[in-house]
Amino acid sequence: MKNSFHFSIIFLLISTSAVANRTSKKLHQILEQVVAVQTALSPQTASYLGDQSKAGQLDDVSAKFYQQQNAKLQPLLDQLNQLKVNKLDFQDQISLQMQKSFLQEIMADNRFRTYEMPITAEGSFHVQLATMHRYASFQTVDDYNNHLSKMKQIPRVMQQHMDNMQAGLSRGFSQPKAIIQHYPDFVQTYIKDKAEESNFYQPFLNKPKHISSEQFTEFQQQAKTIINNAINPSYKKFKSFMADTYLPNAKDDIGAYSFPDGKAYYQQQIKAYTTLDLTAEDIHQIGRSEVKRIRAEMENIIAELNFEGSFADFLLFLRTDPQFYATTAEDLLKAARDIAKRMDGKLPELFTRLPRQPYAVNPVPAGIAPNYTTGRYVPAPLDSTRPGQYWVNTYALDKRPLYNLEALTFHEAVPGHHLQGALTKELTDLPKFRQHAYISAFGEGWGLYCEKLAKEVGFYQDPYAEFGRLTYEMWRAMRLVVDTGMHAMGMSREEAIKLMEDNTALSKHNVRTEIDRYIAWPAQALSYKLGEIKIWDLRHQAEAALGASFDIRTFHDTLLSSGSVPLDVLEQIVERYIIDNKE
Repeated sequence: MKNSFHFSIIFLLISTSAVANRTSKKLHQILEQVVAVQTALSPQTASYLGDQSKAGQLDDVSAKFYQQQNAKLQPLLDQLNQLKVNKLDFQDQISLQMQKSFLQEIMADNRFRTYEMPITAEGSFHVQLATMHRYASFQTVDDYNNHLSKMKQIPRVMQQHMDNMQAGLSRGFSQPKAIIQHYPDFVQTYIKDKAEESNFYQPFLNKPKHISSEQFTEFQQQAKTIINNAINPSYKKFKSFMADTYLPNAKDDIGAYSFPDGKAYYQQQIKAYTTLDLTAEDIHQIGRSEVKRIRAEMENIIAELNFEGSFADFLLFLRTDPQFYATTAEDLLKAARDIAKRMDGKLPELFTRLPRQPYAVNPVPAGIAPNYTTGRYVPAPLDSTRPGQYWVNTYALDKRPLYNLEALTFHEAVPGHHLQGALTKELTDLPKFRQHAYISAFGEGWGLYCEKLAKEVGFYQDPYAEFGRLTYEMWRAMRLVVDTGMHAMGMSREEAIKLMEDNTALSKHNVRTEIDRYIAWPAQALSYKLGEIKIWDLRHQAEAALGASFDIRTFHDTLLSSGSVPLDVLEQIVERYIIDNKE
């Protein structure tokens, strides 16, 4: 099979130049048409891509919009399907394959009407609207006018989402009761009697130097009026809708298989998030095997520490001993910043190319922290005035163990999500959609790969930190078991929680938060471990094939050289790397 693949690559490289150029030109014309359709339909996408003429508009999120989206995209997908793959160079082949996959996923999501469930256990459109100012610039009069315009449109968007959710309820497509009981209180946190205390008023607290005091005072008054007369009433309406309509009628079952056409829906989500053709049963067995392997490594560390007691006793010790927890939010952030900075100094040992964009280490915003995951990376546009951000959750400090902090930092910041994402933004020779693409199996697989990679440059010297790394790896392996278990095999929420508690050192608070995340977001959690397994497999293949010629720095450069790609494309990239570097 490998020889056949190599011959096909050679054939593709020597295809007739004129034919290749015509096909390539046609491909790029279609790619531009896709962007044109998406920006015409989505003013927020247009604004993100630089079209400031639409910077004052929020998207239409009605059911009609999603029907229009499919109708506009289907002809473009048909045109892509007609192109001859063997008439394109390698990067164009990747672009063709990825654009087809993206369009298929968008259209499949719309056919399954996933827009009827725009909330998860940890966030929803009401959070996105209340935090949209974080991703905007506030320097000019136009900036403020555009933002005020969007604020005025919030009631319309909120109502469209509620209409969609009502339609979902009517056909049994809702989040389960068990994971959204907190929603009325969650929405209430964004309703403030004093407009000045509202999240929506944040951009109006500090006057930019290029705006006059009179003009800024006018903007402030407009903002207060919109918050009091439009935004607060719409949020109160959403709170009542959740309490009086959605929660009482939400489904009791937690699994995706109980949705209308649930088995097909879950399989489509598996494909979208993992880019692999695996069944739920296949993934479940991979997870069981990984859990067994990692558990043995964890037991070895406990033995080396001469701990007297069972595995469960050791987990209880880790969860309850004060030595493993910061006493203040600032102490936790300082520890994360120290780890991140020390890794910054090791990056030249692992890469020859490093990104220009910096990153900051900041706390998860207080409004979402109680139901938010332990940490997350928040990207920024390459030309933004703000950096990428590694968020650390400082809520409930006695549930945020320090022994996990190294692994978390390497995953979310460097060499994980920040490095990978910032480098992708610099690949300006790629089509725009690839510069902004994020494929979960690649991105999350890379993040998990980086957790273990840090061992190779001297981290995890403390055995508790190494156990923390293993418990993070176990956490991702357990996801394969519990996600498929709950969504395809009838596993209960309580069974999933107990499995996670029994096999990881995650705090019980974190376990419940995570399990509810998997329930609310079927299949996304599968991407981490499956992506990591593929990356390690490809590295081992390259090491075996190249022997002494293998260079870890250029290997990593190559993995990141084409942006975020599906795992089968990543395999092709590594195949080419091996061919090019064989002596």
